[in-house]
Amino acid sequence: MKARAVLSIALLALQVATAAAFAQAGRYPTKVVRWVVPFAAGGGTDVVARPIALAMGEAMGQPVAYDNRGGGNGLIAGEIVARAAPDGYTLLVGSPAIMTANQHLYAKMPFDPLRDFVAIAKFANVPNLLIANPSLPSRTLPELIDYAKSNPGKVNWASSGIGSGGHLAIELVQIKTGIKVLHIVYKGAGPALIAVIGGDAQLMFGGPGVFMPHLKAGRVRALAIGSLQRIPILPEVPTLNESGLAGMQTGSWYGLVAPAGTPPAIIKTIHATTVKILNMSDIAARLTADGAIVSGNSPEQFAQEIRDEAAMWGRVIKQAGIKLD
Repeated sequence: MKARAVLSIALLALQVATAAAFAQAGRYPTKVVRWVVPFAAGGGTDVVARPIALAMGEAMGQPVAYDNRGGGNGLIAGEIVARAAPDGYTLLVGSPAIMTANQHLYAKMPFDPLRDFVAIAKFANVPNLLIANPSLPSRTLPELIDYAKSNPGKVNWASSGIGSGGHLAIELVQIKTGIKVLHIVYKGAGPALIAVIGGDAQLMFGGPGVFMPHLKAGRVRALAIGSLQRIPILPEVPTLNESGLAGMQTGSWYGLVAPAGTPPAIIKTIHATTVKILNMSDIAARLTADGAIVSGNSPEQFAQEIRDEAAMWGRVIKQAGIKLD
Protein backbone atom coordinates (compact mmCIF):
# COMPACT_ATOMS: atom_id res chain seq x y z
CA MET A 1 0.00 0.00 0.00
CA LYS A 2 2.80 2.37 0.86
CA ALA A 3 4.53 1.73 -2.48
CA ARG A 4 1.25 2.31 -4.31
CA ALA A 5 0.69 5.57 -2.44
CA VAL A 6 4.20 6.78 -3.24
CA LEU A 7 3.68 5.92 -6.91
CA SER A 8 0.36 7.79 -6.97
CA ILE A 9 1.96 10.88 -5.44
CA ALA A 10 4.82 10.73 -7.98
CA LEU A 11 2.41 10.43 -10.89
CA LEU A 12 0.33 13.32 -9.56
CA ALA A 13 3.46 15.48 -9.23
CA LEU A 14 4.46 14.64 -12.80
CA GLN A 15 0.99 15.56 -14.08
CA VAL A 16 1.09 18.88 -12.23
CA ALA A 17 4.57 19.69 -13.59
CA THR A 18 3.55 18.78 -17.14
CA ALA A 19 0.38 20.83 -16.92
CA ALA A 20 2.36 23.80 -15.60
CA ALA A 21 4.84 23.53 -18.47
CA PHE A 22 2.09 23.43 -21.08
CA ALA A 23 0.25 26.28 -19.41
CA GLN A 24 3.44 28.33 -19.46
CA ALA A 25 4.02 27.50 -23.14
CA GLY A 26 0.42 28.40 -23.97
CA ARG A 27 0.88 32.00 -22.88
CA TYR A 28 4.56 32.32 -23.81
CA PRO A 29 6.07 34.87 -23.77
CA THR A 30 4.77 37.04 -20.94
CA LYS A 31 7.96 39.03 -20.36
CA VAL A 32 11.19 40.12 -22.02
CA VAL A 33 13.10 37.35 -23.83
CA ARG A 34 16.88 37.56 -23.53
CA TRP A 35 19.11 36.59 -26.45
CA VAL A 36 22.71 36.08 -25.35
CA VAL A 37 25.12 36.72 -28.23
CA PRO A 38 28.62 35.18 -28.01
CA PHE A 39 30.42 38.04 -29.76
CA ALA A 40 31.01 41.76 -29.28
CA ALA A 41 28.60 44.22 -30.85
CA GLY A 42 29.03 45.22 -34.46
CA GLY A 43 30.24 41.92 -35.92
CA GLY A 44 28.82 39.51 -38.46
CA THR A 45 26.51 37.98 -35.86
CA ASP A 46 24.76 41.29 -35.34
CA VAL A 47 24.28 41.81 -39.08
CA VAL A 48 22.18 38.63 -39.19
CA ALA A 49 20.63 38.39 -35.73
CA ARG A 50 19.76 41.96 -34.69
CA PRO A 51 17.05 42.62 -37.30
CA ILE A 52 15.57 39.19 -36.61
CA ALA A 53 15.53 39.89 -32.86
CA LEU A 54 13.70 43.18 -33.41
CA ALA A 55 11.11 41.55 -35.67
CA MET A 56 10.70 38.60 -33.27
CA GLY A 57 9.92 40.94 -30.40
CA GLU A 58 7.25 42.70 -32.44
CA ALA A 59 5.73 39.42 -33.62
CA MET A 60 5.61 37.83 -30.15
CA GLY A 61 4.41 40.91 -28.28
CA GLN A 62 7.40 41.01 -25.93
CA PRO A 63 10.75 42.71 -26.57
CA VAL A 64 13.94 40.77 -27.17
CA ALA A 65 16.83 41.96 -25.00
CA TYR A 66 19.88 41.61 -27.23
CA ASP A 67 22.82 40.89 -24.90
CA ASN A 68 26.30 40.86 -26.48
CA ARG A 69 28.63 38.80 -24.28
CA GLY A 70 31.86 38.47 -26.25
CA GLY A 71 34.98 36.77 -24.95
CA GLY A 72 36.35 33.30 -24.44
CA ASN A 73 35.60 32.31 -28.04
CA GLY A 74 31.93 32.05 -27.08
CA LEU A 75 32.42 30.17 -23.82
CA ILE A 76 31.19 33.04 -21.63
CA ALA A 77 27.87 33.39 -23.46
CA GLY A 78 27.43 29.64 -23.74
CA GLU A 79 27.85 29.08 -20.02
CA ILE A 80 25.32 31.81 -19.20
CA VAL A 81 22.63 30.12 -21.28
CA ALA A 82 23.57 26.54 -20.37
CA ARG A 83 23.00 27.41 -16.70
CA ALA A 84 19.84 29.46 -17.26
CA ALA A 85 16.35 28.25 -16.38
CA PRO A 86 14.90 26.19 -19.26
CA ASP A 87 11.82 28.37 -19.59
CA GLY A 88 12.34 30.00 -23.00
CA TYR A 89 13.35 33.38 -21.59
CA THR A 90 17.12 33.00 -22.02
CA LEU A 91 18.25 31.86 -25.46
CA LEU A 92 21.64 31.63 -27.17
CA VAL A 93 22.44 32.88 -30.64
CA GLY A 94 24.50 29.87 -31.68
CA SER A 95 27.33 29.77 -34.22
CA PRO A 96 29.89 27.18 -35.37
CA ALA A 97 32.57 28.13 -32.86
CA ILE A 98 30.40 27.73 -29.80
CA MET A 99 28.35 24.76 -31.02
CA THR A 100 30.72 22.64 -33.12
CA ALA A 101 34.42 23.56 -32.87
CA ASN A 102 35.23 24.65 -29.31
CA GLN A 103 34.61 21.23 -27.80
CA HIS A 104 37.52 19.92 -29.90
CA LEU A 105 39.79 22.92 -29.34
CA TYR A 106 39.62 23.16 -25.54
CA ALA A 107 40.68 20.48 -23.07
CA LYS A 108 37.99 21.66 -20.63
CA MET A 109 34.61 23.15 -21.43
CA PRO A 110 32.15 24.71 -18.93
CA PHE A 111 29.29 23.08 -20.84
CA ASP A 112 28.62 20.41 -23.45
CA PRO A 113 27.13 22.07 -26.58
CA LEU A 114 25.53 18.84 -27.78
CA ARG A 115 24.04 17.90 -24.41
CA ASP A 116 23.25 21.20 -22.70
CA PHE A 117 21.29 22.90 -25.51
CA VAL A 118 18.27 22.09 -27.64
CA ALA A 119 18.18 23.40 -31.21
CA ILE A 120 15.36 25.72 -32.31
CA ALA A 121 16.11 27.04 -35.80
CA LYS A 122 18.99 28.20 -37.95
CA PHE A 123 18.59 31.76 -39.23
CA ALA A 124 21.02 31.60 -42.12
CA ASN A 125 24.27 30.28 -43.49
CA VAL A 126 26.95 32.82 -44.37
CA PRO A 127 29.47 31.11 -46.64
CA ASN A 128 33.12 32.08 -46.48
CA LEU A 129 34.45 33.98 -49.47
CA LEU A 130 38.09 33.37 -50.37
CA ILE A 131 39.75 36.63 -51.37
CA ALA A 132 43.26 37.42 -52.58
CA ASN A 133 45.49 40.44 -52.91
CA PRO A 134 45.48 41.42 -56.61
CA SER A 135 49.25 40.92 -56.77
CA LEU A 136 48.84 37.16 -56.29
CA PRO A 137 49.35 35.61 -59.74
CA SER A 138 46.57 33.03 -59.21
CA ARG A 139 43.17 34.14 -60.47
CA THR A 140 41.30 30.90 -59.75
CA LEU A 141 41.40 28.27 -57.02
CA PRO A 142 42.97 25.59 -59.26
CA GLU A 143 45.68 28.10 -60.22
CA LEU A 144 46.21 28.88 -56.53
CA ILE A 145 46.62 25.21 -55.67
CA ASP A 146 49.14 24.73 -58.47
CA TYR A 147 51.01 27.86 -57.39
CA ALA A 148 51.10 26.74 -53.74
CA LYS A 149 52.39 23.29 -54.72
CA SER A 150 55.18 24.92 -56.70
CA ASN A 151 55.95 27.33 -53.84
CA PRO A 152 55.48 25.32 -50.60
CA GLY A 153 55.29 27.49 -47.49
CA LYS A 154 55.53 30.73 -49.47
CA VAL A 155 51.81 31.47 -49.80
CA ASN A 156 50.68 33.71 -46.91
CA TRP A 157 47.15 33.07 -45.66
CA ALA A 158 45.64 35.35 -42.99
CA SER A 159 43.02 34.51 -40.36
CA SER A 160 41.40 36.26 -37.41
CA GLY A 161 42.82 33.81 -34.86
CA ILE A 162 43.81 30.27 -33.99
CA GLY A 163 40.73 28.05 -34.15
CA SER A 164 38.64 30.67 -35.95
CA GLY A 165 36.39 29.68 -38.83
CA GLY A 166 38.86 31.11 -41.32
CA HIS A 167 41.73 29.18 -39.77
CA LEU A 168 39.82 25.89 -39.81
CA ALA A 169 38.93 26.49 -43.47
CA ILE A 170 42.64 26.95 -44.28
CA GLU A 171 43.45 23.67 -42.55
CA LEU A 172 40.69 21.87 -44.45
CA VAL A 173 42.00 23.21 -47.78
CA GLN A 174 45.49 21.97 -46.90
CA ILE A 175 44.13 18.54 -45.95
CA LYS A 176 42.09 18.24 -49.14
CA THR A 177 44.80 19.46 -51.53
CA GLY A 178 48.08 18.58 -49.85
CA ILE A 179 49.41 22.13 -50.15
CA LYS A 180 51.35 23.84 -47.36
CA VAL A 181 50.78 27.53 -46.69
CA LEU A 182 52.05 30.03 -44.13
CA HIS A 183 49.22 30.82 -41.71
CA ILE A 184 49.45 34.38 -40.35
CA VAL A 185 47.32 35.06 -37.28
CA TYR A 186 45.83 38.51 -36.70
CA LYS A 187 43.81 39.88 -33.78
CA GLY A 188 40.48 39.92 -35.55
CA ALA A 189 39.04 39.94 -39.05
CA GLY A 190 39.58 43.69 -39.47
CA PRO A 191 43.38 43.61 -39.08
CA ALA A 192 43.56 40.47 -41.24
CA LEU A 193 41.64 42.20 -44.05
CA ILE A 194 43.88 45.28 -43.80
CA ALA A 195 46.90 42.98 -44.15
CA VAL A 196 45.50 41.40 -47.32
CA ILE A 197 44.64 44.80 -48.82
CA GLY A 198 48.12 46.07 -47.96
CA GLY A 199 49.90 43.03 -49.34
CA ASP A 200 51.31 41.78 -46.03
CA ALA A 201 49.16 38.65 -46.52
CA GLN A 202 47.89 37.19 -49.77
CA LEU A 203 44.70 35.31 -48.92
CA MET A 204 41.84 35.28 -46.44
CA PHE A 205 38.48 33.60 -45.83
CA GLY A 206 35.64 35.76 -44.50
CA GLY A 207 32.06 36.96 -44.85
CA PRO A 208 31.10 38.30 -48.31
CA GLY A 209 29.31 41.33 -46.89
CA VAL A 210 32.50 42.60 -45.27
CA PHE A 211 34.49 42.27 -48.49
CA MET A 212 32.02 43.78 -50.98
CA PRO A 213 33.24 47.43 -50.86
CA HIS A 214 36.84 46.28 -51.35
CA LEU A 215 35.90 43.91 -54.18
CA LYS A 216 34.09 46.72 -56.00
CA ALA A 217 37.08 49.03 -55.51
CA GLY A 218 39.51 46.41 -56.83
CA ARG A 219 41.49 46.26 -53.60
CA VAL A 220 40.96 42.48 -53.35
CA ARG A 221 39.97 39.71 -55.76
CA ALA A 222 37.40 36.95 -55.15
CA LEU A 223 38.54 33.39 -55.91
CA ALA A 224 35.78 31.10 -54.59
CA ILE A 225 32.73 30.94 -52.32
CA GLY A 226 32.32 28.29 -49.61
CA SER A 227 28.71 27.28 -50.37
CA LEU A 228 27.54 24.47 -52.63
CA GLN A 229 25.69 26.99 -54.82
CA ARG A 230 26.82 30.39 -56.03
CA ILE A 231 25.34 33.33 -54.15
CA PRO A 232 23.16 36.08 -55.69
CA ILE A 233 25.44 39.00 -54.77
CA LEU A 234 28.46 37.33 -56.45
CA PRO A 235 27.01 35.19 -59.24
CA GLU A 236 30.28 35.19 -61.18
CA VAL A 237 32.31 33.68 -58.32
CA PRO A 238 32.58 29.87 -58.48
CA THR A 239 32.13 27.64 -55.45
CA LEU A 240 34.92 25.65 -53.80
CA ASN A 241 32.99 22.56 -54.86
CA GLU A 242 33.04 23.41 -58.57
CA SER A 243 36.65 24.62 -58.30
CA GLY A 244 37.96 21.16 -57.48
CA LEU A 245 37.31 20.77 -53.73
CA ALA A 246 34.44 18.31 -54.01
CA GLY A 247 31.74 18.77 -51.40
CA MET A 248 33.68 21.36 -49.41
CA GLN A 249 31.61 23.94 -47.55
CA THR A 250 32.97 26.55 -45.19
CA GLY A 251 31.45 29.55 -43.53
CA SER A 252 29.47 30.62 -40.54
CA TRP A 253 25.86 30.22 -39.55
CA TYR A 254 23.62 31.71 -36.90
CA GLY A 255 20.59 30.32 -35.14
CA LEU A 256 18.74 29.99 -31.86
CA VAL A 257 19.29 27.31 -29.22
CA ALA A 258 17.76 27.02 -25.75
CA PRO A 259 18.85 25.37 -22.49
CA ALA A 260 18.22 21.63 -22.45
CA GLY A 261 14.89 20.83 -20.80
CA THR A 262 13.00 23.76 -22.34
CA PRO A 263 9.39 22.56 -22.90
CA PRO A 264 8.76 21.33 -26.47
CA ALA A 265 5.70 23.57 -26.75
CA ILE A 266 7.88 26.65 -26.17
CA ILE A 267 10.45 25.43 -28.69
CA LYS A 268 7.63 24.96 -31.20
CA THR A 269 6.32 28.49 -30.59
CA ILE A 270 9.75 30.11 -31.01
CA HIS A 271 10.49 28.04 -34.10
CA ALA A 272 7.21 28.94 -35.80
CA THR A 273 7.77 32.64 -35.14
CA THR A 274 11.37 32.43 -36.40
CA VAL A 275 10.27 30.86 -39.67
CA LYS A 276 7.57 33.52 -40.05
CA ILE A 277 10.19 36.26 -39.62
CA LEU A 278 12.64 34.65 -42.04
CA ASN A 279 9.89 34.50 -44.67
CA MET A 280 9.31 38.25 -44.45
CA SER A 281 10.49 39.82 -47.71
CA ASP A 282 12.45 42.65 -46.09
CA ILE A 283 14.31 40.32 -43.71
CA ALA A 284 15.13 37.85 -46.48
CA ALA A 285 16.30 40.65 -48.79
CA ARG A 286 18.50 42.14 -46.08
CA LEU A 287 20.18 38.81 -45.34
CA THR A 288 20.69 38.02 -49.03
CA ALA A 289 22.28 41.44 -49.59
CA ASP A 290 24.94 40.53 -47.02
CA GLY A 291 25.73 37.23 -48.70
CA ALA A 292 23.66 35.07 -46.34
CA ILE A 293 21.54 32.09 -47.38
CA VAL A 294 18.26 32.03 -45.43
CA SER A 295 17.51 28.74 -43.64
CA GLY A 296 14.64 28.35 -41.14
CA ASN A 297 15.06 24.59 -40.83
CA SER A 298 13.29 22.42 -38.25
CA PRO A 299 14.70 21.83 -34.74
CA GLU A 300 15.45 18.23 -35.71
CA GLN A 301 17.28 19.23 -38.90
CA PHE A 302 19.23 21.93 -37.09
CA ALA A 303 20.27 19.52 -34.33
CA GLN A 304 21.48 16.96 -36.88
CA GLU A 305 23.46 19.60 -38.77
CA ILE A 306 25.16 20.63 -35.52
CA ARG A 307 26.10 17.02 -34.75
CA ASP A 308 27.40 16.38 -38.26
CA GLU A 309 29.44 19.59 -38.34
CA ALA A 310 30.87 18.96 -34.87
CA ALA A 311 32.10 15.54 -36.00
CA MET A 312 33.60 16.97 -39.20
CA TRP A 313 35.49 19.80 -37.50
CA GLY A 314 36.61 17.38 -34.81
CA ARG A 315 38.40 15.32 -37.48
CA VAL A 316 39.98 18.43 -39.05
CA ILE A 317 41.14 19.84 -35.70
CA LYS A 318 42.63 16.51 -34.65
CA GLN A 319 44.45 16.02 -37.94
CA ALA A 320 45.78 19.60 -37.87
CA GLY A 321 46.81 19.28 -34.21
CA ILE A 322 45.10 22.51 -33.11
CA LYS A 323 44.64 23.11 -29.38
CA LEU A 324 43.56 26.11 -27.29
CA ASP A 325 44.00 26.42 -23.51
